[in-house]
Amino acid sequence: MTYSLKVAQEAAEAEFGDTTTSLAANPDATTISIEDPGETPKHKPGPLRGLGREEDDELLGNDDSDKTELLAGQKKSSPFWTFEYYQTFFDVDTHQVFDRIKGSLLPIPGKNFVRLYIRSNPDLYGPFWICATLVFAIAISGNLSNFLIHLGEKTYHYVPEFRKVSIAATIIYAYAWLVPLALWGFLVWRNSKVMNIVSYSFLEIVCVYGYSLFIYIPTAILWIIPQKAVRWVLVMIALAISGSVLAMTFWPAVREDNRRIALATIVTIVLLHMLLSVGCLAYFFDAPEMDHLLTSTAAPNQTVVAAKSS
Repeated sequence: MTYSLKVAQEAAEAEFGDTTTSLAANPDATTISIEDPGETPKHKPGPLRGLGREEDDELLGNDDSDKTELLAGQKKSSPFWTFEYYQTFFDVDTHQVFDRIKGSLLPIPGKNFVRLYIRSNPDLYGPFWICATLVFAIAISGNLSNFLIHLGEKTYHYVPEFRKVSIAATIIYAYAWLVPLALWGFLVWRNSKVMNIVSYSFLEIVCVYGYSLFIYIPTAILWIIPQKAVRWVLVMIALAISGSVLAMTFWPAVREDNRRIALATIVTIVLLHMLLSVGCLAYFFDAPEMDHLLTSTAAPNQTVVAAKSS
């Protein structure tokens, strides 16, 4: 009996040794583990409890977003005179652009637009094409608006005003670049005075201003409607949406400063934005057509001259 048990033990050890040798020779071999069906696994993957909280922290803009900003800054290490340096500013996918446009159309109270959408990867792609589209939308809509207003008048002769494209481009791109430059310089100056001020880079400010102008593209198209009341209602809605994006974004950057300076800064930002929207509406859509005025004033004069000569 003892001898048979010893033989069985040696046979089991030999079989185990052969299995170990085969696994060592072929690590990718498939093994089968036989467990008790009633036994509960010791380690069972559970739900990711911290996933929702991490997403909320990311939306609120915690320290992780600041780390992302530092990592993004480390990627842009090419010299500024190289093409690769500027290529990083246009390295953005369609999903990010759509999210930023949606964020500019639906501002979330209490949430920072820069930390929510921009800081991880600020870009110039969206602002550039938004400004270009807005230029053509204003110029073309302005021409169509004047044509529809004077349609049917015998003394009116329609002449396309291509100069409106260059004028609109000068206004829009000057606003989208010079105002952020002045604001960035002001924030840098105040940051040297007050250490607790939130700092934004120049690229982030340009990005915010560029995306805040998107609401004016459909607004400019709707300005074709030849009703002044409808136009002013549309401009007030667009101004409220885009102005709230700017105010909620830059208020955290100045709220730790002197109270009067902080309020004056936000009021100035909103007033400049209002000046842009109201100025575009008044110049491109509500301005009287000079060719029409010259034609209408020339007709009575010709009648008077003909009467005197006769």
